[in-house]
Amino acid sequence: MKPHDVYSYGVVSSSTLYSLRGAFPAPEGYAEIDDVRHTTGGEAANSSIVLSRLGAQVRLDGNWLGADKSGKRTKALLSDYEIDTSRLPLRKGYKGVQEMVFAAQGTRTIFGTYSRLLENADWNTPQEDDIRQAKVICLDPFFAQPASQIAEIAFNANIPVVTVDCQYDDPLLRHTSAVVIAESFIRDNYPQRDPEDLFREYQAATSGLVIFTFGDAPLWYGKRDNDVVFFQPYSVDPVDTTGGGDSFRAGIVFGFLKGWGEDATIEFAAAVGALTCTRFPGVLNAPTCDEVFDFLASHNCRSPGLS
Repeated sequence: MKPHDVYSYGVVSSSTLYSLRGAFPAPEGYAEIDDVRHTTGGEAANSSIVLSRLGAQVRLDGNWLGADKSGKRTKALLSDYEIDTSRLPLRKGYKGVQEMVFAAQGTRTIFGTYSRLLENADWNTPQEDDIRQAKVICLDPFFAQPASQIAEIAFNANIPVVTVDCQYDDPLLRHTSAVVIAESFIRDNYPQRDPEDLFREYQAATSGLVIFTFGDAPLWYGKRDNDVVFFQPYSVDPVDTTGGGDSFRAGIVFGFLKGWGEDATIEFAAAVGALTCTRFPGVLNAPTCDEVFDFLASHNCRSPGLS
């Protein structure tokens, strides 16, 4: 196995992405399909591709892949991005996770088979050597038990852990260096909570960086006992928002890999997410590091902490 900078663990799925002309149709309506692409799904897979495009060496682990056409295509695609998929052999007789994504006028609608994973526990046991050899952990919390195990091992080894969308009372947060909470997660899990109070709950739960994202509205970030800092995302004309959140998280991971400060990391990650959303399929055409720097320079907002 080749060395890796980032150990990425979580959901890996086969995906078919449909680009629709105009808005997503109402029930019994119609929409014209502009383009169809085979791609990857799942936070771990998507973030791994974006990280690889940025120049990081990634080892990916998570749920099983089937030895069917979809599984073979997914593994080959990930390998094309020089992602180490040696922990993901193709299993005969197993049907992996499938999803269909419809991207329409700045939104995306997803249909998939993700719940089956939790019902059957169709995932790999994390290997401690993979964790300890990494410089940063990119962690999808969907598989709770292995995610907690990875975070604890990494924390005890002083390896930064970046995760997403988990509740503020999740023990996982005790071992994370950064957590990104999306507006959709807040809406689904804390519909009655005041966002400012909720942000403070997360700050109290972790010594790491807490980030709340709100689409094209200002995102919030800050550590325990610090005031919240606001950052306005870059304005772009989105083409495919499917991997925007995964790309932003990858940018945060990359910031930790480079040892950047909080402000520089947020600025860089926001640029990665913005650029990815301007391309189709966004994740498969995620920006290189040089493209992100050019974008930041063109907006006169490259932080002096970025190098």
